[in-house]
Amino acid sequence: MADFTADELQAASAFVAARMPPTPLHLWPQLSGPTGAKVWIKHENHAPTGAFKVRGGLTLIDWLRRERPACRGIVTATRGNHGQSQARAATAAGLRAVIYVPRGNSPEKNAAMRAYGADLRVFGDDFDEARLEAMRVAAEEDLFPVPPFHRELVRGVATYAVEMFRAKPDLHTVYVPIGCGSGICGTIAARDALGLRTRVVGVVAAGAPAALLSVQAGTVVESPAARTFADGMAVRVPVAEALAIYARGADRIVSVDDDAIAEAIRLLFRATHNAAEGSGAAGLAALLQERDDMAGREVGLVLSGANIDTERLRAVLAGETPEP
Repeated sequence: MADFTADELQAASAFVAARMPPTPLHLWPQLSGPTGAKVWIKHENHAPTGAFKVRGGLTLIDWLRRERPACRGIVTATRGNHGQSQARAATAAGLRAVIYVPRGNSPEKNAAMRAYGADLRVFGDDFDEARLEAMRVAAEEDLFPVPPFHRELVRGVATYAVEMFRAKPDLHTVYVPIGCGSGICGTIAARDALGLRTRVVGVVAAGAPAALLSVQAGTVVESPAARTFADGMAVRVPVAEALAIYARGADRIVSVDDDAIAEAIRLLFRATHNAAEGSGAAGLAALLQERDDMAGREVGLVLSGANIDTERLRAVLAGETPEP
C-alpha cells in the first residue's frame, strides 16, 4: 500500500517544503558516551505543531480537496499529534475538523487541538475506542473519516525521512517509534525509494506491545491494554496495512519499558536541551538498550515530538516515571 516511487516522494517533499521548513538533522556528540554510537537526531520536535504528524495532515487534506471537492469536513481520532495536524490543515482549507480523544487525554494536547480549530470530543477509555466512535459518526455528520493510517498520510510523513536520508545517506540504523505506523512506514518507504540499505528499527512501549506481538505472530494481535505514558505509542490494535509494511521492511522491533523512556527523556534534555514526549525519546531508549551492538555505528533517531505536558515533564526531570 505505501510503496512510493522516488518521484512521488519528491513531489510530496516539494509540497511540504513550500508550507514548512525542513527540520534539522544534528549530530550530537554528547550522546556518544552513553550510547557508544555517533548519534544523529532528526528534530521533528521543531516542526509546526511540535511533531512529525503535521506533514501528513498537509498532504492528506490537499488530496481530499482534489479528490472530494464537495467534502465539508473530516473526523478522526487521536492522542494529540495526529489531531493537531488534521485540525490545522483542515481548518486552513475551510473544512470542519471533528477530533475524538479518549478520556484522560493530555490536557495540553487537547488545548492545542482546540486552538487549531478542532471540534474536540471525548469518548472511550483508550485511543482504539475513540477511533471506532470517530469512524461511526462520519456518515451521520457527512464527514470524511480520516483513519490513523492512509496512503496520503504516509506520503506526507515520509518527507521527514527523505530529508534525513538525503542529508545523511550512510546511516547504518534508524530507530523509529511505532504507534499506528505512519512514521516507520514512511521511513521504510523513503529508504526503499532512495535505494539505501539503512536498517530501520521499530520501537514499541512494553506496556503497548501489539505491534511487536503482531510481527512475531505474523498477523494482527490485539493487546489487552496499552498502558504507557508515551501516549503516541499507546495503541492496542495494530493497523493491518501498516503491519504488512513494517513486518517486511523493518530489521527488527524493539520493546522498551516506561522507566527506560523516562531516562531517555532526561538524557535528551541534559545532552541537547530538547524536550521530548515519550514516543519522541523511545528511539534513544532502544539505542541505549542495544548499546553493545551499535557501538561505533552512525545511528539516526527520530525525535518525533515534543508535546509532553508540563507537569509530566517536570516529574520526569525530577527522576520519576509518570503513570500511564
